[in-house]
Amino acid sequence: MPTIVEVSELTKEFSRPDVRPGRFAGTRSLFTRARTTTRAVDGISFRIDEGELIGFLGPNGAGKSTTLKMLTGILVPTSGSVTVAGHVPWRDRRRNARTIGAVFGQRTQLWYDLPLRNSFEIIRDLYTMDPATYRTRLGTFTDLLELDEFIDTPVRSLSLGQRMRGDLVAAMLYAPPILYLDEPTVGLDVVAKGNIRDFVAEANATSGTTVILTTHDMDDVERLCRRVIIIDHGRVLYEGSVEVLKAQYVSSRDIVVHCADFNATSISSPFAEVISADRFKATLRFTPTTTPAPKVVHDLTSRYPITDLSLLEPDLEDVIRQLYTERSASTTRGTSS
Repeated sequence: MPTIVEVSELTKEFSRPDVRPGRFAGTRSLFTRARTTTRAVDGISFRIDEGELIGFLGPNGAGKSTTLKMLTGILVPTSGSVTVAGHVPWRDRRRNARTIGAVFGQRTQLWYDLPLRNSFEIIRDLYTMDPATYRTRLGTFTDLLELDEFIDTPVRSLSLGQRMRGDLVAAMLYAPPILYLDEPTVGLDVVAKGNIRDFVAEANATSGTTVILTTHDMDDVERLCRRVIIIDHGRVLYEGSVEVLKAQYVSSRDIVVHCADFNATSISSPFAEVISADRFKATLRFTPTTTPAPKVVHDLTSRYPITDLSLLEPDLEDVIRQLYTERSASTTRGTSS
């Protein structure tokens, strides 16, 4: 697939006056040239192909939002380059605005005092949409996100989940090829999260919309993303598939076995450690790097009358935590040496 977003050696620094403690500190800062510089994004590079749904992950302060602001054209980088659908975002702001849609979890692009429908009509006019196309798209989105019951309600009266659905429609009504989602499910209940996830997956699958998702909710990532980019301290720690990430950073896996006519507390294996057991069920833990899962399964099923067996998937949040821990330890060793 063609590349739609290309980032090369992207760096963003912020500087501020170096204010020192003491009397008249604020006054002295007006006359000093000393400044403190913070590097929020530190030479990151990556590519995103058309139609990808990618997770852009990292802890608070990692540089995710700063990177997104450069991709959307809000910020100008200190150095490096970015192209989005062939445009340089901060130079070609108008063209870039027609290319992208954006949803930021705690900010809205809807008109606060107007009914939701009126906000959509304003967006229709801003982007000079054909009336027939507008009606078709709005009808489709209304059905997918169940907007009927509140589309004529003022935005100020909507719940958070309703407003988020409205923001998604506003971001996609003019069919931008790229959609930025920054914490789109934050603060939502389980039902609202499910609606948002289903809508995003549908848009990606049927319209080929390229989606860049920033979130702390690992359920969002596991259900939606095939590939992730993980950054910390402004640098890329990992770029690749979720499956490979789990394979590289999972130190142990759990397997659960069920027995009907056999006491599961008697189960053991030379390839795994029993971590819990009762009359009907036992959970064993093994190291996949030294013992493949099929070997453990074969050993258990060949020696015990097992009626059911399940291999538990590693939790993505734990995997990423382990990635941060290992990289942090590696950085500390490098610094001390």
